[in-house]
Amino acid sequence: MTWETVIGLEIHVQLNTQSKIFSGASTAFGAEPNAHASVVECALPGVLPVMNREVVEKAIKLGLALDAKINQKNVFDRKNYFYPDLPKGYQISQLDLPIVEHGKLEIVVGDTVKTINVTRAHMEEDAGKSVHEGLNGATGIDLNRAGTPLLEVVSEPEMRSAAEAVAYAKALHGLVTWLDICDGNMAEGSFRVDANVSVRPKGQVEFGTRREIKNLNSFRFLEQAINYEVDAQIEILEDGGKVQQATMLFDPEKGETRVMRLKEDAHDYRYFPDPDLLPVIISDGQLQKAKDEMPELPKEMAARFVADYGVSDYDARLLTASRIQAAYFEEAAKASGQGKSVANWMNGELAAALHKAELGLPESPITAPRLAELVGKIADGTLSSKLAKKAFEAMWEEPEASIAQIIEKHGLQQITDTGAIEAMVDEVLANNAKAVEQFRAGNDKALNAIVGQVMKASRGKANPAQVQELVRAKLQ
Repeated sequence: MTWETVIGLEIHVQLNTQSKIFSGASTAFGAEPNAHASVVECALPGVLPVMNREVVEKAIKLGLALDAKINQKNVFDRKNYFYPDLPKGYQISQLDLPIVEHGKLEIVVGDTVKTINVTRAHMEEDAGKSVHEGLNGATGIDLNRAGTPLLEVVSEPEMRSAAEAVAYAKALHGLVTWLDICDGNMAEGSFRVDANVSVRPKGQVEFGTRREIKNLNSFRFLEQAINYEVDAQIEILEDGGKVQQATMLFDPEKGETRVMRLKEDAHDYRYFPDPDLLPVIISDGQLQKAKDEMPELPKEMAARFVADYGVSDYDARLLTASRIQAAYFEEAAKASGQGKSVANWMNGELAAALHKAELGLPESPITAPRLAELVGKIADGTLSSKLAKKAFEAMWEEPEASIAQIIEKHGLQQITDTGAIEAMVDEVLANNAKAVEQFRAGNDKALNAIVGQVMKASRGKANPAQVQELVRAKLQ
């Protein structure tokens, strides 16, 4: 039987506010346990939550970027469940009236562009954390994270492979960091993914039984967990069993998922409107102000890069994967006037060098102005493509040196003097009578052999276009 995978993602985006969603406690990461737990997070009797305005403003930004409906009336609900790191015995969330509904996000997998519908994004508070390490078999509770503002972004189950799920997660990660509403630090839990995975026979309309894999904090783990879970569910079904709805955990060391608990349904949480919080009403004026203050979005910037700098649609999508990447490109493209060349170097040599060195673009020893200088020397004929690669390697190792110093120190100046090239061409033709004869007999490949010999004689420094032109002229 041929099986089809069905995937929907629930992504918890931690908003980068200075204080928590319902109190003035700090959201700073890495403090001593419970240093940032106020009386609100500790659920002391008589304390009341107070809504953080900035949380609403950041949620509106995401809704606008997703081209979604912004609900101007927002109600908070209590999601009731017992867990040690939830002192109130409930989480404040949104059920029937989320702030964002019916959005969409474009993803790219290989050469395929696909739009994934976003069901909703709702505001809620994070829970605390159970701590087990170093407590001699006991469990400690750290409430520093409790009350941290989250947006839970829920997709439609429209992804059909782990690759599509990763592309969607990366696209949303890029968007929330672009909007500066989340720092995107997955290692610190600022961007966490829950994957709902099921399989069904190809062509079947009804969904299979889904399992939810919780708290995936890297794109690599997301891909591994989905692939393992898909294989596990197919094996259960092909052996005649039934997949049981459950919440799963992923063990990255073993590369496998395991059951954490049987999955609850919404009615198990006994949702009801929180009586301590009034509805949040977003006025027309506030909504218009948010629209007016929206930055240029990745899709809009990509279209502008195509129009203004002549890059391809594919390159434009790569260049706008992050604000840092886009700013680097635009600075180098403006300085050099060579948008296509800058894009090629960024998506080629520079990307490979950064990956090999395990560096981010901000740490690159080749800054935007230095890359602009490099492509400028290619454009004016100072460097050939081959020599430019050598210059790039030297620039990487010598971050303080200018391109002029690099060229002089390593002898990388391209030979463009027609007389010097002609002398080398004459010598090569005299020593390669057989290749000359083959070319004149109609073998065009012989021309490449002759040109290669001239380039070898020049140690790769002769202008290849000039060499080919002179060789052709002399063989007519």
